[in-house]
Amino acid sequence: MKKLQARLKLISKSLVALSKQVDQISTQINKLQAPKATAAAKKIKTTAAKAKKPGVKKKTAKQMTALEAVFSVIKRSRKGATIAGLKEKTGLVSRQLSNALYKLAKKGQILAKERGIYIKK
Repeated sequence: MKKLQARLKLISKSLVALSKQVDQISTQINKLQAPKATAAAKKIKTTAAKAKKPGVKKKTAKQMTALEAVFSVIKRSRKGATIAGLKEKTGLVSRQLSNALYKLAKKGQILAKERGIYIKK
């Protein structure tokens, strides 16, 4: 029993030492990555400053949310949009699509015409 306790203490000390080494390595890695992050931040600040100048307009594409994407596909469909069609056209996974359909139905924007076919209300 004493031998087992001695071995466990030795293992515990070894693990503590190993953990300290891992912490040191991670801080060194963070220090090496910090200059890259600051360079990227400077680049962002300079582009933002350029965009604020009068006469200079920066074009940005508006990103659609999952709800907007699903609703726009359903709105454009004449006979209703199927689950497979929505997956294909929006690129959403099943869970995201299911959540979007639930939220749109709860808001009253869409109706389930049949099982798996949705139309604009």
